[in-house]
Amino acid sequence: MTARKVNPIALLVLTAGLFACASAPVSDSPADSAEAPPPQNMMAGTDDLGMVADMALQLADSHGNDQVLVVFDIDNTLLAMEQDLGSDQWYYWQKDLEKEDPCSAMLVDNIFAAQGALFFAGAMRPTQHDGAEQLRRLQDAGLRVIAVTSRGPEYRLQTFRELRRNGISFWSSALPPQHGYPDNFIPAGGSRPSRYEDGVFLTAGQHKGEMLQALLNKTGTPQPKAIVIADDKAYHLRDMMETFEGSNTAVIAWRFSREDANVDAFDPDEAAVQWNAAQPALLEIQEVFGPGNFDLSGSDVSEECSVQH
Repeated sequence: MTARKVNPIALLVLTAGLFACASAPVSDSPADSAEAPPPQNMMAGTDDLGMVADMALQLADSHGNDQVLVVFDIDNTLLAMEQDLGSDQWYYWQKDLEKEDPCSAMLVDNIFAAQGALFFAGAMRPTQHDGAEQLRRLQDAGLRVIAVTSRGPEYRLQTFRELRRNGISFWSSALPPQHGYPDNFIPAGGSRPSRYEDGVFLTAGQHKGEMLQALLNKTGTPQPKAIVIADDKAYHLRDMMETFEGSNTAVIAWRFSREDANVDAFDPDEAAVQWNAAQPALLEIQEVFGPGNFDLSGSDVSEECSVQH
């Protein structure tokens, strides 16, 4: 098993705040037993999903399975693309490039359509060899476990395919209704269509804290005492903590860092070469089979950029 790496100062405070109940006095009479102190908000870092699972199970032991909700991000948390092209880091490089140089020759036309095509053609690998096993530990213990991803509903088929291929399913631990909702919907406070299906909430890049609160309300799920969340993006964790701040729900946020080295090693030149090689093949597949799974038709390059090129 890989060594668990966490911020030692954060973990020390986290352990003291969350597990003070371990030393709480217990009366001989069940009626007089001391109630476990409420969990506290905390952010820490780890490169081991087992640490996240351990914490959630400890909280469930202290407060009850129904009082703990575990939330996992997908991209670069549970799964990662097998190559840079189509990866999370590729997408954010493209978004930054669009702002810096909207006429760059390395800019991919219609990024969302391109991302869908790459999700369709590519494959994903687990970020951690026993990641699916850690998730099942929580599910086997009876905890509610869901995924909240920034992916939009247009990527649902590719997303479920890769989750299934890597032995991951959230259906058994989903918030009710267990199969979710048959249609896309705009969550309360949101502005774009999202989808909740089989325990996976595709939020279309919207504020994850607000989206989770909207999902709890929509599903009629009472707010738990603790939300344990693992995500590679610190701003998503801050959004989650901001949303539930001042409520009776504590957020224990884990910044998952196992993919950091791969993100740092991202090579935009290599990714551009890969895209130039893949695009003709994707267009040919679309020509033969139609745009049922992805549609790269058209271009969103501005007239000004077209003139420059």
